[in-house]
Amino acid sequence: MNDKRRSGLAQRLGPGLITGAADDDPSGIATYSQAGAQFGFALVWTLLLTTPLMIGIQMLSARIGWVTGEGLAANMARMCPRWLTLGLIGLLVAANTINIAADIGAMAEAVRLIAGGTRMVYVLGFGALCLLGQLCFTYERTVRVLKWLTMALFAYVAVVLSVQVPWRQALAASLQPWAYVPEGISAGGYASMVVAVLGTTISPYLFFWQASQEVEDNHRRPEAASLRGHPAYAAEHLQRIKQDTYVGMLFSNAIALCVVVSTAVTLSGHGGVGIQSAAQAAEALRPVAGDFAFAVFALGIIGTGLLAVPVLAGSAAYAVSEVFGWKAGFSNGFRKARGFYAIIVAATGIGTLMSVYELDPIRALVWSAIINGVISVPIMVVMMWIGQSPRLMGELTMTLRHRLLGWVATSVMAVAVALMLFTG
Repeated sequence: MNDKRRSGLAQRLGPGLITGAADDDPSGIATYSQAGAQFGFALVWTLLLTTPLMIGIQMLSARIGWVTGEGLAANMARMCPRWLTLGLIGLLVAANTINIAADIGAMAEAVRLIAGGTRMVYVLGFGALCLLGQLCFTYERTVRVLKWLTMALFAYVAVVLSVQVPWRQALAASLQPWAYVPEGISAGGYASMVVAVLGTTISPYLFFWQASQEVEDNHRRPEAASLRGHPAYAAEHLQRIKQDTYVGMLFSNAIALCVVVSTAVTLSGHGGVGIQSAAQAAEALRPVAGDFAFAVFALGIIGTGLLAVPVLAGSAAYAVSEVFGWKAGFSNGFRKARGFYAIIVAATGIGTLMSVYELDPIRALVWSAIINGVISVPIMVVMMWIGQSPRLMGELTMTLRHRLLGWVATSVMAVAVALMLFTG
């Protein structure tokens, strides 16, 4: 009986789990490492705050995809002027490409730290590997591989277990963060890192990916369109979306917490202020926490990068294809969805070339955060309009509780973006 339950849960988990895990990409790991290394436990509260907000907005994106049978970009095109939709999608593609460059560079640097060798060879190798995987795998195999790659995030649980964490202090810092901010940290510097954590955790590419994955899942079930209006069928699948999203987002933020806590314990006060990338965080761990923590942290970077790059490239391809009415999705072969795969090739290829020329990791993170911040709020506002629209959602519009949570998430992100712009 327990085996059947575990098997049933594994089958119900998919878009939400992969989306949550992809949020902890090497760029995100770098941001969380900076937060722990520079501020100790004084930013733990941000992950507690973002968890319910992340759950709410990702549940909305999944709901939109499942109910309408179309991705987020297609629904945005129905609600917004064409120029606005194209502008937001263009910025999304730019941010995703920069993120791909940073992630491929981080994976290459992690391998170089472990095995030595030439960074450029690893960059080209990872770029080719990510590209071939997306071009050659079927939808089912892609999902299966991405699910397995989520296991790489447990590397950061192992890092936390390998060091001694003063959990009482971490809890106290989450309740009174102002009392635990290290000396010499300005209010502007603290606010900037809060914004960076929020922007890294709630990222627009995740909205597009999860909505489009629900659409792909629908296409694999021919009966979905006709049964969507049946109350029992709708209730069952909305419950599945809720369960999948809860597990994925809780998993994502638990891993982020592990990274912040482990780097706070090992690097805060030990020269951690100079951490600029996930690979540098791994290297800095070695003399403080030992070879095991270093190796596990570095291997985690590789696993999360291999998971995140397809999600970044795929979400860009879904968005562009939906706006222009092209066939999209990994369930279609290259011949049927050439435009979709062309965007994947372009985003991954350009990202790889940017990494070959050793893109500054901090500059990449800053530009990616700025672009994501600029587009996240209008996209979230449009998502809320879509979720409340009987014209698009029929009788399956958002509940009142979900609306409140969604608007709170949107307001928090708006405040975060305003702080980023004024403190930058």
